[in-house]
Amino acid sequence: MEVKAELMGTVWKVLVKPGDAVAEEQELIILESMKMEIPVIAPRAGTIQEVKVKETEVVAENQVLVILA
Repeated sequence: MEVKAELMGTVWKVLVKPGDAVAEEQELIILESMKMEIPVIAPRAGTIQEVKVKETEVVAENQVLVILA
C-alpha cells in the first residue's frame, strides 16, 4: 500500500525505517508546510517495506512517501 503526501511540503522528520512494524494511525513522517507540522499517519497496521523520501526533501501533493506491506 502506498502512503502519499496530502499536500506539498518539506520532509521534516522520518520516524520509521524499512522493516519497522507500525500500528494503524501511527505517525510515519512529519511534513512541514507554511510553518506548520503535518503528520503523515499509517492508514492501517503493517510493516514498512520502503521509505521513498529523505529528511529536508521537498515533496509534491500525492507523492508516494512510504510503501506499507
